[in-house]
Amino acid sequence: MNGDNPAFDETDPITVPTGIPALDEKKPKIVSDSPELLIITGMSGAGRSRAGDALEDLDWYVVDNLPPHMLRPFVGMMTPDGGGVHRLAAVVDVRSGDFFRQLFDVLAELKEKQIEHRLIFLDADDNILVRRYEQVRRPHPLQGNGRILDGIRKERALLEKVRQRADVLIDTSCTSVHELARHMRDVVADEADRPLKLSVMSFGFKRGIPLDADHVVDVRFLSNPYWVSELRHLRGIDKPVRDYVLSRPGARQFGDDYVKLLTPVLSGYLNELKPYVTVAIGCTGGQHRSVAMAEYIAKLLREQGFPVKTIHRDMGLE
Repeated sequence: MNGDNPAFDETDPITVPTGIPALDEKKPKIVSDSPELLIITGMSGAGRSRAGDALEDLDWYVVDNLPPHMLRPFVGMMTPDGGGVHRLAAVVDVRSGDFFRQLFDVLAELKEKQIEHRLIFLDADDNILVRRYEQVRRPHPLQGNGRILDGIRKERALLEKVRQRADVLIDTSCTSVHELARHMRDVVADEADRPLKLSVMSFGFKRGIPLDADHVVDVRFLSNPYWVSELRHLRGIDKPVRDYVLSRPGARQFGDDYVKLLTPVLSGYLNELKPYVTVAIGCTGGQHRSVAMAEYIAKLLREQGFPVKTIHRDMGLE
C-alpha cells in the first residue's frame, strides 16, 4: 500500500501549511456497533495508503486503489452471506483513472440503499506534496508531460467537489506517519476498540532472554522450589509450587508493585501505537518461580481489564 505516499515518513520537518485552508473534523467520531464502510480519498501524496495501514492495524478490512464502481460488490462483504465482515475501508483515488468519475454516482447509490458510510479526505499543502514526490523521484499520476505541480493542480480541481462532500477532512502537511495513524485511530475507534496484545512469558535465563521481550523481570531473588524435594518434580502452574513461591518474603509485594509500575507504561504504548507488548519473567530454569510469578502478574493485569496471554517458554524442557 505505497502507491500514494511519496516520502511520507516521520522525518518530514514540521512546516506551516500555506496553500490550503485549515481542515477539521466535520462530524463526530465514527463509533458504531453496526457495520461500517469508510471511503478514504484525497490528494496523492497526502497519506491515503498510510491511513489504510492504520485501519488495518485496528482490524479493518482494507482495499487500496479500488475503482469506485467496485464499491457495489465490496459492500456485499458486510452481509452474513458475504462473509460477515464488520468494518470495511476502501482507498479510492485518481489512480483509477476515468473510473474515479463514478464516485459520486456510487455514493448516491449507497445513500439511497441506506448503507452507512463515511468519506475521509486527506489533503496537504502543495509545496509539501511536491517535496514528497521529489524525494522519491516518482511522477504524479496526473502530471503527464508537465511538472509535478501541474499534476497536483489538476488533481485538486478534480477533487474539489469530493473534498466538499467529505465527512472528515485531515491535513497531513505537518503530520508524521505515527501522528496520522493516531489521528485515524481517534477518528474511528473508541477506547474499547484500541488493541493491546499483551503477553506475559516465563523463561529460564540459562536458555537466554526472549528476543521479543519489551520488559525483562528477574525473580531469582526468590527461594527456589527446586531445592524442596516434594516440589522439584512439579511446575509453577501447580498449586503447591505457586503457593510456595508467592509466600516467599516480598513475592506478592513485588508482583503488585510491578503491575502498578507497568500500568501507565501500557497506556503509553497505546498512545505511541505499539499494540504488541511482551513482558518476560525469568528465573534460572523457567520451571518454578518465573512460571508462578508470570501467572500472578497476568492475573493482576486481567483484573485491570487488559487482555493477557500467558506463555511458559521453557516449562517442561528439563
